[in-house]
Amino acid sequence: METSELILRTAQNLFDGLAIGSVIALAAVGLTLTYGILRLSNFAHGDFMTLGAYLTWLANTQGLNLGLSVIIGAMGTVLAMLVSEYLLWKPMRDRRATSTTLIIISIGLALFLRNGILMIWGAKNQRYDIPLVQAQKLFGLQLATDRIWAIILSIVAIAILHLVLQNTKIGKAMRAVADNIDLARVSGINVEQVVLWTWVITAILTTLGGVMLGLITSTVRPNMGWFLILPMFASVILGGIGNPYGAIAGGLVIGVAQELSVPWLGPDYKLGVALLIMILILLIRPQGIFKGTL
Repeated sequence: METSELILRTAQNLFDGLAIGSVIALAAVGLTLTYGILRLSNFAHGDFMTLGAYLTWLANTQGLNLGLSVIIGAMGTVLAMLVSEYLLWKPMRDRRATSTTLIIISIGLALFLRNGILMIWGAKNQRYDIPLVQAQKLFGLQLATDRIWAIILSIVAIAILHLVLQNTKIGKAMRAVADNIDLARVSGINVEQVVLWTWVITAILTTLGGVMLGLITSTVRPNMGWFLILPMFASVILGGIGNPYGAIAGGLVIGVAQELSVPWLGPDYKLGVALLIMILILLIRPQGIFKGTL
């Protein structure tokens, strides 16, 4: 392989890695928020991502444009997460359930969501009802429009999240609860309200991640979120558990690393790359790149 061809191929993989990394980052932020505030390692997170993508697809195929469909999908995912909060997570917190118990429940919830999606919409791959747009060419690179939008939307969503966390009352309350929930409670912060807002923000980011993944891969399928759960956890651990900015950085690193490994290892070993990075971080720096806090 000539040097110029190798550089071009590497640059293409880098762009593709930034796109999929943006999707992973969006989803991983929600995952790390639920851990940082609720101390919940939610293995159902990927399936909520799938649910958001399917609800968006359902609205889109009924004649709505993709923008309105995403709003409806996010509202449906918010509702599903709030139902799980009142039926599962709040009772478990009241009983002071152990982290192991919560993990087992989250795995059961993941199976429930995935099989519910299979029962309602079947196992057939679906596709959003949007026109195909030809990829843009720049210096020999194929820049797919969907991937460009994934990067742009992730930047916008993350910027808004930063403003919410740093400049709003609920954002400051979320940071206080993440630091010390007991101290936040005695300081007069409404912890239950913070929990609800955490689920709302998580659901919105998760839906955006699911929709972007569906656009990038051109398919919406029942197990799409489940196969992304390992890269999401790897991103959270890499960036520092509980730190949303770390999850963003971790998601981008994981996405780029997976795509850059394809020419040497093939596409079948992408998850293996994410797993390897996660193991190395746990061995070398268990606290992650950044401190695990909001």
